[in-house]
Amino acid sequence: MSIHIRYNNLKLFFHKLFHWEYWPFQVVYIPIYFLWIFCAIKSRTFFFFNACNPRIKNGGFMAESKKEIYDSIPQESYPKTELIHEKIPFDKVIVLLGESKIKYPFIAKPDIGLRGSAVKKIHTISELEEYHTKANFDYLIQDLIPYANEVGIFYVRYPNQDKGKITGIVGKEFLEVTGDGISKIVDLLQMNPRYEIQLKALQKEYGTQLNQVLKKNQKRNLVPYGNHARGAKFIDVSHLITEKLTKSIDEMCQQIPEFYFGRLDVMYNTWEDLENGQNFAIVELNGAGSEPTHIYDPKHSLFFAWYELARHITYMYQISVQNHQKGFPYLTFNEGIEQYRLQMQQQKKIYHF
Repeated sequence: MSIHIRYNNLKLFFHKLFHWEYWPFQVVYIPIYFLWIFCAIKSRTFFFFNACNPRIKNGGFMAESKKEIYDSIPQESYPKTELIHEKIPFDKVIVLLGESKIKYPFIAKPDIGLRGSAVKKIHTISELEEYHTKANFDYLIQDLIPYANEVGIFYVRYPNQDKGKITGIVGKEFLEVTGDGISKIVDLLQMNPRYEIQLKALQKEYGTQLNQVLKKNQKRNLVPYGNHARGAKFIDVSHLITEKLTKSIDEMCQQIPEFYFGRLDVMYNTWEDLENGQNFAIVELNGAGSEPTHIYDPKHSLFFAWYELARHITYMYQISVQNHQKGFPYLTFNEGIEQYRLQMQQQKKIYHF
């Protein structure tokens, strides 16, 4: 057994080593740090990013509240969402759940997020109580979105321009297994290195349910949200950018006050509906801290990723400068350090969830 475990660990180690998409972002971003320093010198502050989206806390780069962002989006464009404050009595949570009319199952996630950590699908009141008891942070409960497809759409608009543009689209394949009538779910997961990497987290969440044998062709979605860190496969579908889609996304984004740069994670019914601005919902809107996640398509090289990251940071810097010239201030050094400290505190809480 120990030899088998060591072999699997070695196999996954080399899989991660030869697929840069799994490398720590601190390593991937090494060349980008130099570009950031260059932008910081030109703007005379490391914290120029908050002017990128002036109505979002810190521009959406760190310590921003998802609930505050949702409140700035047209209400019909996102699912019903309720903010639950840390450690309020659980009976009050039940009251808020009833008032919101959010139905089981639903999603619970931190209000200040961390790459998909502590996001959980809640099926029962006991699961909600367990989540609430463990959560030492404010969190959201949110209706499930009734659409099967998800993309991330990167949107950019300069303050001196009337129209924005889409700079990249990422498609997402959820962590889903298909039964063969023989294999346990855990065995199906081990057939795919991308899924096997998530095995410990899935065992913690599902326990003995992973010993279930699915019927032939029966599908089971184990992570019902398109997060790369939780096993979703990202596919670059930027070739699907059209004038029609750009017009629909631009019209919606211009309804969000002073929003110029970020990625919209969107679930939708059909592509035609999405192009027409119908039958879709925003899962999340990410601001200055957004990555152009189409870079994580396995077909792309690390050099492609560096180019796209540099391109988008340049957009963010140029937009920040234009907004600063309009009178929006940059964060001071002390303010930036304080916000960074708060972000680190939040990360520690979520890491230990």
